[in-house]
Amino acid sequence: MSAMQGAHGETPRALTIAGSDSGGGAGIQADLKTFAALGVFGTSAITALTAQNTLAVRSAFEVPLEMIAAQIDAVMEDIGVGAAKTGMLSSPEIIQVVAERVRHWRLRLVVDPVMVAKGGEQLLQERAIETLRSTLLPLAEVVTPNLPEAEVLAGRPVQDVAAMREAARAIHALGPRLVVVKGGHSTGPAVDILFDGQEFRELRAERVSTKNTHGTGCTFSAAITAFIARGWPTEEAVVRAKRYISGAIQQADTLHIGHGHGPVDHFWLLDRDLEGPAAPDEAR
Repeated sequence: MSAMQGAHGETPRALTIAGSDSGGGAGIQADLKTFAALGVFGTSAITALTAQNTLAVRSAFEVPLEMIAAQIDAVMEDIGVGAAKTGMLSSPEIIQVVAERVRHWRLRLVVDPVMVAKGGEQLLQERAIETLRSTLLPLAEVVTPNLPEAEVLAGRPVQDVAAMREAARAIHALGPRLVVVKGGHSTGPAVDILFDGQEFRELRAERVSTKNTHGTGCTFSAAITAFIARGWPTEEAVVRAKRYISGAIQQADTLHIGHGHGPVDHFWLLDRDLEGPAAPDEAR
């Protein structure tokens, strides 16, 4: 069976609706790499073009609203997907257009509420925050805020596990089915809080000391989307995505990309030695 073949012979497919990262570590590029690494055929709808590298976001340009909608419709009318995710949605107008197409196509949606780039650049306009809370989160099967994003969405400080639980409860009240408050910005073990509206679950991993964490949020949410597209129950998809992103961070220092916050290793699961001798049928 092909790596991209599902249990019933169908190819798992997923859609990312996000901004393009010219440096390749986050956004659309990170999402498509993650989909491919996890055996899912990736499709995309680009919401913004950014000129960025591992050091900074130099410039950003929003894609016209009609083009964003047209990309989503083109994918869905022909290819279809088992799950979709959002990343950078910088304005209220973009959020509204995406939400309308999500409702129209009844997409199973993972929302990564991208607000600030790794280098500190604002990627979500202040006036778009309430639109995100009221329009997109109610459509989400999963929402994956980090601690600063959780503080904005919940309207309260989030500095420890107890506060993460309270923030998860407040964000869940906005409408998503599952909330994952990520603990990457805290200290100690990397603890994420998963809340389904009734029970809390702690997802733990060893904290890795590395500066190469560009695109971790994109990659984690893309992994959740990929596992949902492959047919896993949503909570199990989150657990598997946590294992995947933990491995990608652990292997991040094997890459030597740029001079700032480098990317994680999206392909750490591939057990192939590309530097070794060629196979007999390749040695020509």
